[in-house]
Amino acid sequence: MPLLSRREILALLGAAAASAQTVLKDDEVPVFKAGTQLVDLHVSVLDKSGKLITDIPEAAFKVYENGVEQPLKVFRREDVPVSMGIIIDNSGSMRDKRAKVAAASLALVKASNPQDEEFIVDFNDDAYLDQPLTSELKKLEAALDRLDSKGGTAMRDAISMSIDYVKDKGKKDKKVLLVITDGNDNTSNESLEQLVRKAQRSEVLVYCIGLLSEEEPREARNAKRALKALAEASGGMDYYPKDLAEVERITPQVAHEIRNQYLLAYSPTNTALDGSYRKIEVKVKGYGNPTVRARSGYYATPETAAKTATPSGK
Repeated sequence: MPLLSRREILALLGAAAASAQTVLKDDEVPVFKAGTQLVDLHVSVLDKSGKLITDIPEAAFKVYENGVEQPLKVFRREDVPVSMGIIIDNSGSMRDKRAKVAAASLALVKASNPQDEEFIVDFNDDAYLDQPLTSELKKLEAALDRLDSKGGTAMRDAISMSIDYVKDKGKKDKKVLLVITDGNDNTSNESLEQLVRKAQRSEVLVYCIGLLSEEEPREARNAKRALKALAEASGGMDYYPKDLAEVERITPQVAHEIRNQYLLAYSPTNTALDGSYRKIEVKVKGYGNPTVRARSGYYATPETAAKTATPSGK
């Protein structure tokens, strides 16, 4: 996705605020009552230039599970509040990047829905919860100021911890993580395969920014493979800026995308809760063959079914 200029970002954010898009309060979020299993998808659609397409009608969307088309039960495009974690690599190699990364993290918060709640995790040899979930900008700023770069890179453990935390403590239905790192994981106990599966089970969107060095191509390739796998499996996006200046332009774009996604949900025609992995594919008819991003699948378990139901009002 190409980077936008600061002027373009501000124009996009202003247009979003002035459009007919609804900014929902907590008590206005769609209500679901006990009944049928529902699989929900947060979907981004981009044109060939990388800009979001935000006016697509329900009839243009097709959702497939293991190749079988699924009738939609829910279709909306609404700016719902989210619970968001900002996960920052604080290893020794990040010392010179810390100020720019902190500024970019605050730019993300400022461009997000005012009703969002955020938390901050930093990691080196271990992962630390620097700021629990809050909607207070001053607390987030203070947590970012406290970061001290040192040690190795336990990225997978930090993301795993953050998924557990946001699933347990997050008050919003929609949950997102943003990971900012400059290197390959060299300390974590959790494998990439375990983490990808966990991300798929959690339904947490994972966005990644990789500040990767061309001086260590093998390490950069491994790091990029991990970040891309997490983003694609969860329905998020991975970015690889050429320099630090780009990071502060990327984070408002992430906020803009989160606020302009479509919510699609369906009741699977295959109702067996057998623990199997179900591949999901979302297609859009017309609109110049756009890029469609959504999570790539889910595991059909009783835990998946327990959270869902028939949507009221449809």
